[in-house]
Amino acid sequence: MFQKILIANRGEIALRVLRACKELGIKTVVVHSTADADAMHVRLADESVCIGPPPSRDSYLNIHQIVAACEITGADAVHPGYGFLSENAKFADILAAHNITFIGPSGDHIRIMGDKIEAKRTAKRLGIPVVPGSDGAVSEEKEAKRIAAEIGYPVIIKASAGGGGRGMKVARTEADLEVALATARSEAGAAFGDDAVYIEKYLEKPRHIELQVFGDGAGRGVHFGERDCSLQRRHQKVWEEANSPALNEEERARIGGICANAVADLGYSGAGTIEFLYENGEFYFIEMNTRLQVEHPVTEAITGIDLVHEQIRVASGGGLSVRQEDIKFNGHAIECRINAEDPRTFTPSPGTITHFHTPGGLGIRVDSGVYSGYRIPPYYDSLIGKLIVHGRNRVECMMRLRRALDEFVVDGINTTLPLFRDLVGNPDIANGDYDIHWLEKYLAKAD
Repeated sequence: MFQKILIANRGEIALRVLRACKELGIKTVVVHSTADADAMHVRLADESVCIGPPPSRDSYLNIHQIVAACEITGADAVHPGYGFLSENAKFADILAAHNITFIGPSGDHIRIMGDKIEAKRTAKRLGIPVVPGSDGAVSEEKEAKRIAAEIGYPVIIKASAGGGGRGMKVARTEADLEVALATARSEAGAAFGDDAVYIEKYLEKPRHIELQVFGDGAGRGVHFGERDCSLQRRHQKVWEEANSPALNEEERARIGGICANAVADLGYSGAGTIEFLYENGEFYFIEMNTRLQVEHPVTEAITGIDLVHEQIRVASGGGLSVRQEDIKFNGHAIECRINAEDPRTFTPSPGTITHFHTPGGLGIRVDSGVYSGYRIPPYYDSLIGKLIVHGRNRVECMMRLRRALDEFVVDGINTTLPLFRDLVGNPDIANGDYDIHWLEKYLAKAD
């Protein structure tokens, strides 16, 4: 087991990893920018190292500073959390060259899954169902029209190196395709420095369902069930739940088995999430995230297994602590992402939190690194905390969530709490009747 882990992140996820390390008896080092000197994870860590000024490129994305912090403090492993360098293959390679363990998959697996085209090819080879579309990058309009005609309109054009909705355009007719192709390539080049795009069949009303998987790097793989992440705004998840209201036990076992076998065949090590669009009983691969997800606590709630403990165990060579038959699903869990944003316009709302009170009681968990008097800096992601609620079934979970949201108080800044108070009382949400477009339509009507 590791002696000392450096946590290369900030906010609630840095605190989440820190707590797991303490429970395992592992010393912790955190890095921070000058803007985060008073952050909770800095206060609670065994050691902390300032690695630069507020901009991420000069601090949390500064690989050389992070490696130097490892060498100065004697850290023998790095947990990257999510975001920042968590899916940076170069970072994983550099750590390996310095004999520091990256708590995550190999650089090669990060590279494969970071390229959307190669990821789709790999998924297809591993037996994962994929969306009909091009086999590789598409650059010529003539080729694009041929592919679109074969799979049928509407189609969606996506950036190969992209994410978060950038470089993504829908074409409903052949007349739309020329402009959509040019626009997507331009956006992809500007956002990612790579203008490669590919074409897929556009699904009209799908759900976004993802499978939590783990591999031991030696040919064993398991799945921890699915999460439904269909409530999104601009392709960013807002509300996640497990299990999905849309799946039955047979579908869950089928897609879970496919994904567990895939990570085993790949020789994958650590945590991963295989994401799908789901429509009319069919799953279509979108991508694989080679890291811990923001929404991992809902999986922990229904399985009772600490996924960060599992990450650390696998990375240290201890293998998986469970077999597939050991993983049982208990009840229902929902996570709401509490952001420092206006609940209608989603404009960021940095500033000082004057009062912070979290809900409590059975089945309530709040992952947050903020406190009364803490100043939300304007430089980073607006997520300030996650409310995770667990119940014996979805009805109990929803009632508990309603109560918890009423107790949650954050004063001094705008947050998305009012949005969730609206959603929890909506009949469509109560019935689990929503898709990936539902929230944006709801918000458009509210305006």
